[in-house]
Amino acid sequence: MILQEFDDSKEAVINPSFFNKKIEDFPKTAVSFFSHDLMKEFLRVFKPSTIAKIKGEAFDYYVYRVNYSGCDLAVYQSPVGAPACAMNFEDVVALGAKNFLLVGCCGCLDSEMEDCSIIIPTSAIRDEGTSYHYMEESEEVQIDEKCVEILENVMREKRIKYTKCKTWTTDAFYRETKSKLAARVKMGAKTVDMECSAMVAVSKFRGVNFAQIFYGADNLGDEEYDPRSLMKENMLDSKYRIIPLALECGVKLNEKL
Repeated sequence: MILQEFDDSKEAVINPSFFNKKIEDFPKTAVSFFSHDLMKEFLRVFKPSTIAKIKGEAFDYYVYRVNYSGCDLAVYQSPVGAPACAMNFEDVVALGAKNFLLVGCCGCLDSEMEDCSIIIPTSAIRDEGTSYHYMEESEEVQIDEKCVEILENVMREKRIKYTKCKTWTTDAFYRETKSKLAARVKMGAKTVDMECSAMVAVSKFRGVNFAQIFYGADNLGDEEYDPRSLMKENMLDSKYRIIPLALECGVKLNEKL
């Protein structure tokens, strides 16, 4: 199989450093949101400065600097889907970031998980293609326990209820069939996303630290699909509370790693 042809060479034909040069005073820790609404609210509230631009074919992505609780953090938006997300991730590594926190919604395979609840993935099933270019084949990949522990400590300090679990990372949003869903649940997955396993593989390959926070969205755990907050504009206030929480987690990652 083609995806078994892993090449561990750090030098590719095209490397991130071709397009993004290291910035000497670039923040050590980066926080990235997928949601356009969360990014727009972050920009409105914090009014950060722009420190870099990542060129894109469709549109450009900007990297911002914000000082939160006395700590400089880089904040940028990630595109949905492992290949595009990995490219932006690689670009920010090239700019100089060493620690990453990715923040986005996930589908809930367990109907007991509440809408917009906080979830910390601890491992990911590799049902996508990107990770196989960064790591030898395996069914799953583990997220660094120290990074998970740092996030847990923040939740405990703030008395925020959270769930730790395995996630199922897939490339194909419209191909989450009932039989595949049942198989992934049998493997222990409680959530489904489109980036986590790939980002773990990229981070290990590049020697940087990675953690992720999900907030629960659509429910795939019942007989009938329920999009819940995935499609509801009136749930924005519940999602906006993720912004300061993510920044606080970024500060702690910066301190501990």
